[in-house]
Order: sequence, then C-alpha cells, then structure tokens
Amino acid sequence: MFVSSDLLGIEWTDATWNPVAGCSVVSPGCTNCYAMRLAARLDAMGLQKYRALTRKSGRRAVWTGKIRLDQTALAVPARWRKPRRIFVNSMSDLFHDGVPISFIGKVWSVMERTPWHTYQILTKRPDRMAEATASLPVLNNVCLGSSVESADYLGQIDALRNVRAAVRFVSFEPLLGSVVAADMTDIHWAIVGGEGGPRARPMAEEWVNEIEALCRDAGAAFFFKQWGGVRKKTTGRAATEPSTRCRCGHPLRDAGSFCGLPAA
Repeated sequence: MFVSSDLLGIEWTDATWNPVAGCSVVSPGCTNCYAMRLAARLDAMGLQKYRALTRKSGRRAVWTGKIRLDQTALAVPARWRKPRRIFVNSMSDLFHDGVPISFIGKVWSVMERTPWHTYQILTKRPDRMAEATASLPVLNNVCLGSSVESADYLGQIDALRNVRAAVRFVSFEPLLGSVVAADMTDIHWAIVGGEGGPRARPMAEEWVNEIEALCRDAGAAFFFKQWGGVRKKTTGRAATEPSTRCRCGHPLRDAGSFCGLPAA
C-alpha cells in the first residue's frame, strides 16, 4: 500500500515508500509515534501488511516488535517517473535489528537504479546504519539521518558521523528538550518540529532557536516543520526569527523552506 506524505503530514518529503512495516519502541520520542496509531488503523481496515504489528496498551496502540518485509513494494519507485523526494519506511526503521542485511541491500539496489528520485532514510539506530551500509555504495541521491529528541540522545549524532553518506541529516522531532550541546559538524541539514497528536508534549521556542544557531554556525541547512500540539494546524508552522540563509543560499527559517543538499 502507498501511504502518501499528505496523509502523514510530512512537509519535508513528497512521498513515502514502505518496503518494511513494523518497529519497536526504543526511546521517549517513540511514545506517541504516529506510525503506531496508523498501523493499528490499517490493521483494523484489513490490510494484511499491518496485521498484528501493534497491540493495545491501555487506550494506545504500541509496536509489538514484529517486522514484516514487503518484497512487492520494491517495484514501486521505478513506477514513479516524475522525480520525488521519498521518505523510506515512514512506517518502520530500515535499520531495525529485525531487517536482514540482505533486504537492506535490495532496498539499496532499488535506490541506485532510480537516480531521478531523492531518498530520505531516518533511523533511531545509526550504529546499525553505519554497519549495514559499510559495504554498500554511497549514493548521491540518498540522504541518511537519525532522530534526536533531547540531550540524552546526542550520541546519535556522533554515531551518524560514522555513516558514509552524501548527505547526513538530523531530525529533532519530536523535540522534547534542549539540545544546545549538539555537535553539528559534518551534518548537512536539520529538521525541527514539535510533537503533534492527542498526547503531544510541548516544545519551547528557545530550543528551536538554539538549533537554528547551531546550524548557522556549522553551515548546515535548517528546516522548521511545525510547533506541534494537540491541534498542530492551529499552532502553525511560522517561525518567529528573521530568515537567514544556508550555505547553499536557501532561506532557513521560512516556514516550509527546504534544503536537502550540501554546498557544491
């Protein structure tokens, strides 16, 4: 099944592609994961791909840790002839321990054969990302990133630096605390956003400003996604600081701005 980025509300991508479904909760940032709620909905709708990937915990759906590989999904990107920014595995983590290295290789081959697309792969497991991609070619159309929600997880950025990639990015979403001590050296862009949904935790404007300053100092691009909240559409995406520009010349702080490539 194709799950559109419009359905998920992911402003920094054009489409999502899910050759893997299912995941595990590994950090506080996973607590209110949209993908768990959506997987439960898709299971209730009878989609076999999402069958029994979540369980009920109180009133919430949570991952069971079960992983399902979708071989048929490997053919999807080649059918999209118009270039797209594609978020890989919005409903999973390609570098989950349950995903075989051999299957990661198949996903890599698809991305290599479709160079007109730009792929964005986000993981909470950058150490395994580094290990699994060590023998794979660096693809210019593939951006590799890790998510960091608070200062407790700044080590994810250090691990990401060990990943061979044309573009490395960090997703500070949901941003649950200050990350002012983050080292953005050799990181090309950052996504920043507050948590959305019925149990959303607040994000302080100060934390956003800290990340923008870190990006400016490191010459990294900055993408402000949303303030978040229970009704995130009412809080909007407009940022309050004046726009600056990344080293590519693109605006950084304008709501909806996007820069995914390092300077030439």
